[in-house]
Amino acid sequence: MKLLTGDWDKPNSWALDTYKASGGYKALPKALKMQPQQIVEEVVKSNLRGRGGAGFPTGMKWTFVRKETSFPKYLVVNADEGEPGTFKDREILLKSPHLFVEGLVIGCYAVECHRTYVYCRGEFRDSAMKRLQTAIDEAYAQGYFGKNILGSGFDLEAHCVFGAGAYICGEETAMLESIEGRKGYPRLKPPFPANAGGGLFKQPTAVNNVETLANMPPIINLGGDEYSKIGLVPKNGGTRLYAVSGHVKKPGVYEAPMGISFRKLLDDYCGGMREGSTLKAIIPGGASSAIITAEEADWASDFDTLKAKKTMAGSGAVVYFDQTVNMAHALANVMRFFAHESCGQCTPCREGTAWLSRLLDKIVAGKGAKLDVDNVHQIARQMEMKTICALADGAAMPAKSYIEKFRADFDALVRG
Repeated sequence: MKLLTGDWDKPNSWALDTYKASGGYKALPKALKMQPQQIVEEVVKSNLRGRGGAGFPTGMKWTFVRKETSFPKYLVVNADEGEPGTFKDREILLKSPHLFVEGLVIGCYAVECHRTYVYCRGEFRDSAMKRLQTAIDEAYAQGYFGKNILGSGFDLEAHCVFGAGAYICGEETAMLESIEGRKGYPRLKPPFPANAGGGLFKQPTAVNNVETLANMPPIINLGGDEYSKIGLVPKNGGTRLYAVSGHVKKPGVYEAPMGISFRKLLDDYCGGMREGSTLKAIIPGGASSAIITAEEADWASDFDTLKAKKTMAGSGAVVYFDQTVNMAHALANVMRFFAHESCGQCTPCREGTAWLSRLLDKIVAGKGAKLDVDNVHQIARQMEMKTICALADGAAMPAKSYIEKFRADFDALVRG
């Protein structure tokens, strides 16, 4: 079932006419006739989980924002998409920006926000964000933004904000700091962004991912209960966009029901592994998730199943590795990224990621000893749960799991 990607194969899928021809902007007038609280209740019923990585129930987040008595309230969209292997939000903005725009207006109406910010990395300025800005301009012209939207009395302004491509600005509070014009350092929580004192300009703020908001029109059109039934597992409603790469025949972005197994995703959507390749390992949810083995490919890909299995569904970036990959090399590559992107605010992360990266580079250069592999695992354990944001945990989780599940790959490269 294609809720988000129905238009993607059409010529000019990003055009307003294409979107309207396939039923676009039908959900918005319907939503504006509802009470904001009714929309939130539908989103709660839909079991929509945040698609940015944490998988927090969207309806619950909006309920927290609505309960706050401080105004103005803000809705900030995280379009930064810095997780290695993730490229789904960019595709939404490139191929169906109006779907996102309609969802954004519905979301803002639901949390009673009158000014919204879309935060994106500067690399996308001339591609995805150019298309989004065109879509926003068209929406203004049609009366979907601005004063008194479709005669409902609801006003909304939208602004696009560009960052400099820092991974850390994908963390919600670092992103808020960046929008406010400061260095992207994550904030101490509580107060959380949804609470007064913790959000944008210290006001209650809903921070949502592009894909999360793109699900609003289908939820309004189908109703929360029907939308929820599309998911294959409880408490994980709807479809999800999986950004698949690695040694598969057809890499790309695929829309599949929430909770599809990794094997089914590989065989039914990606055409299986390449010729001569056998599956060795899978990154289930972006570079910061713990790796899983080929034997674990039948696991469901939803948030709750993977959390129970000590990994995470994350941003929906799935990477399939074949037998040619030495996992020590793969981990060294991942760790270089985290060492480079640590903001340096917390010592365990700043020192830990750099130390892990140096040790792993030493191991893959053939200069390591068995003790170095043990040290990587030990340092990773010491980094967890000790920092303001989850970057250190996101570096520690792969470090531990690659060694635990593929120790032989590391031992093959070291002395003794």
